[in-house]
Amino acid sequence: MKFTTNLLSLCLLISISMPSYSKHVEGLLTAEVKKESVVDYQFLDGQIESVNKSTISAQTSGVISKLNYDVGDFVKKGSEIARISSQNQKAGLQQAQASVGQAKAAVSQAKAAVSKANASISQAAATVAQAQAALRETQAAYNEARLAFNRTAEIYKKRLIAKSQYDKANSALKSAAARVDAAKANLTATKAAYNASKSELTSAKSRLAAANSGFVAAKAGLSKAGEQLGYTQLLAPYSGIVIERHVELGEVVAAGKPVMTGISLSEMRATTSIPQRLILAVRKYKSARIFIDGDSVGIPAKSLTIFPYADTATNGFKVRVALKRGIKGLFPGVFVKIGFETGSSTHLVIPQSAVAYRGEVTAVYVVDADGMPHLHQVRLGKKTSDNKIQVTAGLHEGEKIAIDPVHAAAYFKLHQAVKTKEAEDNSHE
Repeated sequence: MKFTTNLLSLCLLISISMPSYSKHVEGLLTAEVKKESVVDYQFLDGQIESVNKSTISAQTSGVISKLNYDVGDFVKKGSEIARISSQNQKAGLQQAQASVGQAKAAVSQAKAAVSKANASISQAAATVAQAQAALRETQAAYNEARLAFNRTAEIYKKRLIAKSQYDKANSALKSAAARVDAAKANLTATKAAYNASKSELTSAKSRLAAANSGFVAAKAGLSKAGEQLGYTQLLAPYSGIVIERHVELGEVVAAGKPVMTGISLSEMRATTSIPQRLILAVRKYKSARIFIDGDSVGIPAKSLTIFPYADTATNGFKVRVALKRGIKGLFPGVFVKIGFETGSSTHLVIPQSAVAYRGEVTAVYVVDADGMPHLHQVRLGKKTSDNKIQVTAGLHEGEKIAIDPVHAAAYFKLHQAVKTKEAEDNSHE
């Protein structure tokens, strides 16, 4: 009786620890057999491939001086995969830097010439203004001298003054006229100097524009030389695995020569070909799950990319099934099953945990009206994504089954032991 009491306590403890969404029937956790809408899948063979697969090629010519990774090595993003001898590229960079320095000096000289020409123009403009003022003054003096000469000439005709006074007025007029001519000549000279300064400024600006163009070209050459030097370092565009090495250490390569090929394991997708008879349903639901060995639930697809045309040889439509990043256990080249949703239908379903496997027999424990579990053989169908499984034969809707077949077996043996003990006790009486 002590063994029976302990086993009963154990059964009750197990039943209490089970989830609370099902009813307890004398210590057994049970579930009702129900019909549910189940997604229908069409399963096709597919293959896993990496989304990111690329070949790093040389972008400049030279000798392979370093190979830091080989096939099978993991490479972090931005790591140096290989290096090409950079002597020529370094010389080109130094020459480009020297050219930039010379061009910069030429720009500075041209700017100084422009500044000097501007100063000369300002000075020449001031000189022209002074010459114009001097011409106005001499012209006014000439006008006064002419008026004085005319008055003196009239008086002289009347013989009222001496000839010496007439000669003096005439000499003053000629002197004023000479000063006017000199002022005009000076103004002409200063205007010529001003125009020469303007021409020099135009020339200086042209030289400055040419120097700026040369500086821009030199900087472009420096940038290109820097790029050429940068091309000597081959960097990983993403983290991944090296799957192929195309060169050897010390090998001479030209631009475009493949160096290494790698793939990323962080983002995978599956590819397959869908028969023409299924393509409409697949386009309609656009849902799929990836199943690998031993997986009954599957990995949900992130998205589907369905090619808009059929292959002329197979009449199938190529499909890419995108998966979430970082899924473990998937490797490029692995074959998988891809389940494409094609609709839904109603089936009897039970929890997968309720199924008992006894050799070649698949069964569940059906609980009768008295609360006793009895082993019933069943035929199962497909598994669902929520840890349930379809039942095609052996059960009816509304029946109660034990959630835990181990618990149900212990419960059944317990009651059998109790009945046997009670029968023995009754027979002794």
